[in-house]
Amino acid sequence: MSLTTTTHLNFRGEARAALDFYRSVFGGRATVVTYADTDATETADATNPTATAADDGAANAADPAEARWVMWGEVVAEDGFRVMAYDVPSGTPWEQGRDSFFVSVRVDDTEEISARWDGLVADAAGSTVLHPLAPAPWAALYGMVRDRFGVVCVAGRCQPPVTDERPRRARGSASSPRRAVR
Repeated sequence: MSLTTTTHLNFRGEARAALDFYRSVFGGRATVVTYADTDATETADATNPTATAADDGAANAADPAEARWVMWGEVVAEDGFRVMAYDVPSGTPWEQGRDSFFVSVRVDDTEEISARWDGLVADAAGSTVLHPLAPAPWAALYGMVRDRFGVVCVAGRCQPPVTDERPRRARGSASSPRRAVR
């Protein structure tokens, strides 16, 4: 069993471009789930901006123009580089540079992630559950909590990602294909 932490970057409409950029620099495999992929663009719940379509019909992105935005994405390279990203829906407060990242805690084991989750939410000094630990379209289990220090941790039990993209090597590697700069 292993536990990893990953930088999870938050954008407004630029997550896909950021993931493409990091993939071009570090290589690896990109996986992207859009709001449309999860039918999460029909209604919004202002009292729970992290709700998903599975949460009694509430959704993350109310604006149909945001349907192709990234609800969950990551780049994973063979050398260990990993970054996650998503697009904060326009109905959720966000400023570039503020709330620009999460700490993602990921494990392969249900008991282990449940124990870590319990530790995060049991903090008597003031943790706030933003999304309960539950199944999600991109993870067997997923939850979000803001700790007493104001850091948002997303916790998840991994499941194999579904992707249709082939891995790419980082620029400068011996077998790196040449790509046109866009």
